[in-house]
Amino acid sequence: MGVRGNFGRILLVELRGSAVAVERVALPEEAYRAFVGGVGLGAYLLWKYGPPGVDPLAPEAPLVYALSPLLGTALTTTAKFAVLCKSPLTGRISDGLSSSRFALAAKRLGVDAIVIRGALDALSWVHLDEDPARCQAVPCPAWAGKSAQELADMAREQGLFRHVSAIGPAGERLVRYATISNDGRHAGRGGAGAVLGAKRVKAISVRGEAVAGVADPAAVQARARSLAARSAGAATEKYRAIGTAANLETFDRLRILPRRNFQAVSVGPAKARRLAPEGLAQAGAHVRDSCAGCTIGCDHRYGGTRIEYETQFALGPLLDVDDPARLLAAAAECDALGLDTISAGGTLAFAMECAERGLVDWPLEFGDDVVPWLRKIAAREGLGDLLAEGTRRVAAAVGQGSERFACHVKGLELPGYEPRALQTFALGLCVASRGADHNRSGAYQADLQPGVDRYRADVVRAPARVIESEDHAALLDSLILCKFLRGAIPEPWREGAELLAMVTGLEFDEAALRRAARRIAALRHAFNAREGWTPAEDRLPDRFVEEPLEGGAQVRRADLEAMVAGYHAARGYAADGALDERLRRELEMDRWLADSCPLQAPGRLG
Repeated sequence: MGVRGNFGRILLVELRGSAVAVERVALPEEAYRAFVGGVGLGAYLLWKYGPPGVDPLAPEAPLVYALSPLLGTALTTTAKFAVLCKSPLTGRISDGLSSSRFALAAKRLGVDAIVIRGALDALSWVHLDEDPARCQAVPCPAWAGKSAQELADMAREQGLFRHVSAIGPAGERLVRYATISNDGRHAGRGGAGAVLGAKRVKAISVRGEAVAGVADPAAVQARARSLAARSAGAATEKYRAIGTAANLETFDRLRILPRRNFQAVSVGPAKARRLAPEGLAQAGAHVRDSCAGCTIGCDHRYGGTRIEYETQFALGPLLDVDDPARLLAAAAECDALGLDTISAGGTLAFAMECAERGLVDWPLEFGDDVVPWLRKIAAREGLGDLLAEGTRRVAAAVGQGSERFACHVKGLELPGYEPRALQTFALGLCVASRGADHNRSGAYQADLQPGVDRYRADVVRAPARVIESEDHAALLDSLILCKFLRGAIPEPWREGAELLAMVTGLEFDEAALRRAARRIAALRHAFNAREGWTPAEDRLPDRFVEEPLEGGAQVRRADLEAMVAGYHAARGYAADGALDERLRRELEMDRWLADSCPLQAPGRLG
């Protein structure tokens, strides 16, 4: 395979004792045609190198860093990579994305993905180099307990490396929703930080000089200029001006802003204004920044802490916190400790409601300062040890009917959208491969279109709307392009095919990309099924089907079950969840599913 966009090889990394063994393994051109890159290629590698039924925290469980063909070009928002693993929180596939200069540095290793297996004897810094002889694991006991940012600053001061992928204290203590930080941006959901922590890897640095060329440099440069201009247009103005934190007031007005563990849907205009960008700016100076290689600039920081809507919701209204200073402090603590903000907020909100109902004798109340609790979670200290397990496991420990209001799907805590008032999105939450998710299905956008009754389930049309949203997300996450560009790319399938062709030299068209997106969805589904998923998991907590909102809105169980069944049928899943024969033939799934690789003996990679 020519060096055009992709290098045609991956780096397999085996950790054993105090040693690092690496091997470059070729991938066939067909794999790139089938899965493109990013989350698509990563899902294939996770299937290939993940032993069926493996404990996510076992040495044999792989952690995949998947790059993309557009990474390293001048195309805006492409400095991103995917992190995939079997989630220790859900037991299902986890595929997070992160922007960072680490992504650019990783591609200069001359590979398209990194697969890490095994575990070290002691907490270590792992250095990966273009020269295999320079790859090493260096014990770093002095780095234990450091935040990823502290570690990165210290390493740069000592001249060790410029860019690092690292875990905080939560990852070291195997908190099931620990993150991996990359230049201050986090691969958050699903607990990839715990997987890296179980391998006793505190940080990964990379060094290389390889450059992946492009097939048509002039065309790439012209398209880069065009995309940059569009990224600065009206479609992204909101992100540039105030970021996604502007959503809080809008969602409060629309009554889709979850409050007090999804017991209510509004905080009221005054409290919403306190937590909105204007209120946050009074609590901490506002600074705007950009991710690496991005011309949008949606990174808004208040008092040095990055804030976007999901963090704002999870550490604010969900916990009934309306003090902007308290919200900023909690967000900063999550970043320092390496905790996913949605799962941290969701788990604490559930615990607060359990205490409020008298089911437990825990010193937790809605509105509390949660910073001390976040520290206990990251240290697995006292009650924090249980809360580090996530909402589903806390509910199992509490019992007494608490499962009814444990707000998760497949073990992943819900994002900041009220499904009783967004019923197409309710379906999207149920069927998302990594659990309750707003990034792998943006179906709430369909609910908010003019003329759509978002309080009424459209049993007939909702499945197709969710599938289109999922496939579109799979396209962007495999290229990889930032989803904030979606409004600036009116024909994503056509333009995606053009971008791939001019970068890689491979022939792509809209039909081929749509098949690739469906293949990625099918592979994620097959992975989950292999790891124990059943159709019964595609459901919402009972709260959403048994407790109407003020005004009477609720998700009718019969409607939800009909939508889920319609989705499975439209996807080509049989009643038991298996891929049907037609789908397997059309997408050549038997070829890719059969190409599994059992874990080989240590030191024998590839």
